[in-house]
Amino acid sequence: MNDTPQKHALVTGCSSGIGEKICQTLLAEGWKVTGLARREMLAPPPHFTSLSVDITDTVKLSDILEALPPMDAVIHAAGIMKAARLGTLDFQASEMLWKLHIGVAEVLADRLVNKMPDGGRIVLLGSRTSSGIAGRSQYVATKSAMIGMARSWAAELAPRGITVNIVAPGATQTPMLDTPERQSSPPKLPPIGRFIQPQEVASLVSYLLSPSAAAITGQQLVICGGASL
Repeated sequence: MNDTPQKHALVTGCSSGIGEKICQTLLAEGWKVTGLARREMLAPPPHFTSLSVDITDTVKLSDILEALPPMDAVIHAAGIMKAARLGTLDFQASEMLWKLHIGVAEVLADRLVNKMPDGGRIVLLGSRTSSGIAGRSQYVATKSAMIGMARSWAAELAPRGITVNIVAPGATQTPMLDTPERQSSPPKLPPIGRFIQPQEVASLVSYLLSPSAAAITGQQLVICGGASL
């Protein structure tokens, strides 16, 4: 009989794409999962709790987080893509990108870290474009800032054995790949001849949550199919 307590993960963006695949992967591995998304999941599977919330409403998000039990892992997978070239930038879009990718991550970590057990895990979904790409400066700025933020948190939390890492995929086969917001900077097929699959991203996240990854912290792990070569 296994007496090991069931671990509990919080995942944002759980209703589609990479976030949904992360939830499915963790549930299959025996985790308990609480998912945050705008759309509540109907008839959720066992050990999964679906909470409907606009996570960019940081007041409501904070209230929800305060009521949650301690989390062994926090995975911020929610994200949006906005593409525009200099001279046509949408500054409201920039504010939304920053709030979702950075502001929400700050609230998640800040409200949950003191309840997180030693040895916990924080994983943020970044982008292989974080070092820069034409036509996506506003999006890239948030993913670039995420690196410095994650490394700073990793340094603070290392004495507690809590790791903080970024999984940075290239173009991934999700609904976001075809959104109108990226028409000015469409995705390019990686050298491997196909787009990254959500399961490949979820599997790397799963590894980072495992005991085998306890010494990996403050890192950005890129899955790009050779696109960054």
